Amino acid sequence: MGRSRAAERPNIVLILADDLGYGDVSCYGATKVQTPNIDKVAESGLRFLDAHSSSATCTPSRYALLTGEYPWRKKGTGILPGDANLIIKPGSTTLPEMLRKGGYKTGAVGKWHLGLGDGEIDWNTEIKPGPLEIGFDYSFIMPATADRVPCVFVENHRVVDLDAKDPIQVSFKEKVGSDPTGQEHPELLKMRPSHGHDMTIVNGISRIGYMSGGKSARWVDEELAQTLTKQAVGFIEKNKDGPFFLYFATHDIHVPRVPNARFAGKSGMGPRGDVILQFDWTVGEIVKTLRQLKLEDNTILIVTSDNGPVVDDGYQDQAREKLNGHRPAGPLRGGKYSAFEGGTRVPFILSWPGHVKSGVSDALICQIDFLASFAQLTGCRLNQADGPDSLNILPAFVGDSKMGRDYVVEHAFVLALRKGNQKFIEPGKGPKFSKPTATETGIDPDGLFYDLTDDIGETNNLSIQVSEKAKQYQAELEKLRKEGRSRP
Repeated sequence: MGRSRAAERPNIVLILADDLGYGDVSCYGATKVQTPNIDKVAESGLRFLDAHSSSATCTPSRYALLTGEYPWRKKGTGILPGDANLIIKPGSTTLPEMLRKGGYKTGAVGKWHLGLGDGEIDWNTEIKPGPLEIGFDYSFIMPATADRVPCVFVENHRVVDLDAKDPIQVSFKEKVGSDPTGQEHPELLKMRPSHGHDMTIVNGISRIGYMSGGKSARWVDEELAQTLTKQAVGFIEKNKDGPFFLYFATHDIHVPRVPNARFAGKSGMGPRGDVILQFDWTVGEIVKTLRQLKLEDNTILIVTSDNGPVVDDGYQDQAREKLNGHRPAGPLRGGKYSAFEGGTRVPFILSWPGHVKSGVSDALICQIDFLASFAQLTGCRLNQADGPDSLNILPAFVGDSKMGRDYVVEHAFVLALRKGNQKFIEPGKGPKFSKPTATETGIDPDGLFYDLTDDIGETNNLSIQVSEKAKQYQAELEKLRKEGRSRP
């Protein structure tokens, strides 16, 4: 990267989809569903073919994105219940905290799923620490996911629209209150669970966990995308004089998939296809806002996903039956929960008109590198202990270099090491196939080795032929674990 680009301080809008697969977007090859707004961002920006989240599931990948630390280094960073405590330490260097110190206004809108508070959470009073304590100036969030209680929004430190006379109770251990559950009253459901997800019913959908109270504060699933997009647009409008950083973590396309009426039935692929259209609409609304405010040329817009796709993730929404030949992970093997490429290789588009040339890049990049790369871009400084695994690959992000990372560690039930086109999945114990989600896990007692050059689908295991190289990769993984950091 040339010196002239350092410390330019553009606005940064990061749109993070949930469970959007490599093959779920038409500019990545999808033909059964069209995503014109995302495609337009790709036409004006850089579309990456080998971009990765840090984990094949949501909480850990988000932790890594915001902290610059591999999630497998820290206990408690697995998929969290809805009443978990904040897993990012207040006062630590995070992406928003770094940018805030650099003069940015910072906002978090949408799915959080990184925990709140530091003890038993009282949802009826101030809820902290949370996003504001780790670097955000403003937050409007779902505490966890839409399939977990509590089904309410939290703005800054308080539940939105809560009636003090109807206090919220939440438990993931035992039933609270008298609200019906999906297990007890399936006849009340408008969408039935396929596995789990059979506890308290909210808006005709049973969730993970038990909840009572907060009736006036509960969200309506059909309005989630509109509500969150309105908040994201409002943050941009309020901070249009910039610089600002918006972390917009949409709920789409996570379960339960309950599209707004304007998208319901429009894809021909059931609710999963419909919420892909809804996510595309969301992207279009953000682009429209930036254009109307004349902010496009001074804003880095990133569209990506927290991990790979899953079809049946707990509800009977006909996602599997209505695929109609659609391949959510495209040519990749596996998906969410998997150590195969489909688990972490995700859509990733970066647009910055007038600064980043449009095109396609096959540079190996990872979301964990936002911290170090944006520090370089904005002239912010990182201390040695900050972002222990975040590398400065800004030249690759902005298209000045075709080279990204030398390697990346992929994380699911086991770790995998990618170096160039060669990939080693370490030996592990557990099922090779998860029946509930129909996921190939990538777990193998002897480990797996692939050359992706001509085998992007990971069909030809070379572990026996390259046993010495596999041992070398295993040793490198062990070294990475032991050293506790990978940033020089």
